[in-house]
Amino acid sequence: MSRERHAELTDLLSRAETAYHRDDEPIMSDADYDAGRAELRALEAADPSLSSERPVGAAPAEGFAKIRLAKPMLSLANTFSEDEVAAFLQAVRRDLGLASGDPLRVCAEPKIDGLSLNLRYEDGYLVQASTRGDGSVGEDVTANARTIMDIPWRLPGAPAVLEVRGEVYMSHADFRALNMRQAERGGKTFANPRNAAAGSLRQLDPEVTRERALSFFAYAWGECSEPLGATQTEAVARLAALGFPTNPLMGVAEDAAGLTALYRAIHEHRPDLGYDIDGVVLKIDDLALQEELGFRSTTPRWATAWKFPAETAWTTLLAIDIGVGRTGVLAPVARLNPVTVGGVVVSNATLHNAAYIAGLDGDGQPIRGGRDIRVGDRVQVYRAGDVIPKIADVDLAHRPAHAVPFVFPGHCPACGSEAVRLEGEAAHRCTGGMGCGAQLVEKLKYIAGRDVFDIRGLGDTQIEQFSDLGWLGGPGDLFTLPIPTIATLEGWGETSARKLGEAIEAAKKQPLDRVILAFGIPLVGETVSRLLARHFGSWSCFDAAMDRLAAGDAAVEAEILGIEGIGPIILASLARAMRQPAERDAIRTLAAALDIADVQAPAAADAPLSGKIIVFTGSLVRMTRDEAEARAEALGARTAGSVSKKTTLLVAGPGAGSKAAKAAELGIETIDEEAWMRLAGLEAEPAAGTERGLFDEPQP
Repeated sequence: MSRERHAELTDLLSRAETAYHRDDEPIMSDADYDAGRAELRALEAADPSLSSERPVGAAPAEGFAKIRLAKPMLSLANTFSEDEVAAFLQAVRRDLGLASGDPLRVCAEPKIDGLSLNLRYEDGYLVQASTRGDGSVGEDVTANARTIMDIPWRLPGAPAVLEVRGEVYMSHADFRALNMRQAERGGKTFANPRNAAAGSLRQLDPEVTRERALSFFAYAWGECSEPLGATQTEAVARLAALGFPTNPLMGVAEDAAGLTALYRAIHEHRPDLGYDIDGVVLKIDDLALQEELGFRSTTPRWATAWKFPAETAWTTLLAIDIGVGRTGVLAPVARLNPVTVGGVVVSNATLHNAAYIAGLDGDGQPIRGGRDIRVGDRVQVYRAGDVIPKIADVDLAHRPAHAVPFVFPGHCPACGSEAVRLEGEAAHRCTGGMGCGAQLVEKLKYIAGRDVFDIRGLGDTQIEQFSDLGWLGGPGDLFTLPIPTIATLEGWGETSARKLGEAIEAAKKQPLDRVILAFGIPLVGETVSRLLARHFGSWSCFDAAMDRLAAGDAAVEAEILGIEGIGPIILASLARAMRQPAERDAIRTLAAALDIADVQAPAAADAPLSGKIIVFTGSLVRMTRDEAEARAEALGARTAGSVSKKTTLLVAGPGAGSKAAKAAELGIETIDEEAWMRLAGLEAEPAAGTERGLFDEPQP
């Protein structure tokens, strides 16, 4: 079960990172994301064969040129309490060999809720600006960055090469003004300043960025041809002297008590800052000690983010409604008497699932002291990660006499199909699949979206419009839309309709794994879809196997369970979908509308890497992880996400952590990225005597 849960969490968090970092449309709160990462780490600690090492971020969006960062932009570990901060300091002292009484200066600065940016200066001139992207490869937003008043174009007296890193953000005043302008123009309004800042910086037209009044704080650096200072605070002061805005609330302390005082002072200033912060970043001040401490696989050992608690308010719960999501999850929503929380009026809050309403966690243990949630209750509301409202507690002293326990429905409120709770899951799911109207519209949005078929011009609004017109009774209908009629609709024209038709026609050609992914079957994400596609090879073979699976054929069940990475829970979810007549018909109709490419036949036995099982870890600089894995498979190898006794080769980039240690323990051959490039035939062998070690820096 832990392996299936690990795969599910990895897929969920990957989609959340893409939504947050690339698409600027978060699908989960910071608090839920942090909880998911914590659960993932716990699973990996319990089973070292599981690993999801990757920097937080997402691959660059299309439309922007790619920039490979000279030094990766890693994420930060999170802490949430004074005890965790004390543990962070204790771990640092232990790693440095310091006694508890030895001085240790730590700087603290507000954690700006914006978009990370890397600015590269050469000979004092701004030559390049990049978003964080996936931490190794970002988007080229140079023209847009030059429109931000806080970012200088020229730095007299700067080092010959200097990469300045900081956060692009939007002030509350500029955010309100932008939304007013957008509303007047009939354009999209933004949910919060962070989304507005990210969307404004990542405009293809720099003039749009210019009019949106973005701001910038500098707080770090990447590649630098000479030191900026001996400490973090000295280096930041040098950036300020060069002309960059730096945060005036930055301070230094030497123990946990001093850091707590700084944290509380920054938190106290939070309502009056005029821009959003969501915590305090703690960094060891001495840069030599930072270098000595080094990095984990995706985070530095010398820094952590101390997150703020959510703001709360009390109000009355008016009703509990049940929504139905794309994968059939029945999502209970609290309808509240509107209340202001953290400056935002809240009238709805998520209630997660039946257990949460009943006062229990996923393991059946009491939460909120076992207090359940009932309609009519006085409830405490908070904004998790300052985004999604949730209910924290119930005031039993004010519970009405008529309030009764909430009974969670056993059938889907949208289509009447049975609602079941899958093993290992807390949520109930509608079993109607694409035969459920509520699921269908969301699934159509998913299928047409960037992460599946990427049909340009067919966004959420258009799908809702066409669905209301009765044109979308199933996923196959996406490919038979009446383009001439669309051209006559309000807001459309011949050109936009023609482009939509061309995009639909282009989307008909899909690889088998994307088609399987498009079905939106619970637990069958990108990884599982790829495994199934590689195993069956063609649509006809996969379809025939699904027929046998629906009929309960034990042989095909055993065959699927024999695919490494697929377990009983995923098999059960796949079988449940295939046994739903409406779901099966919708799947076949969609497949019939497509030109599905077979999976490329395995490389011949004499291929250069035939028979090898390769694992990639750390931050690759020369190519993305997906590109590296695709190259390995083209050369006959199999790739895996974790190191095991079956692994024959580990390719380790900077920041490699537990996978490298596991490979060393098992005696598995380990090479660096340069050696991998040569092995893959992408780079010539170096001259004699120039071979580099695993983590040696390139020589000038």
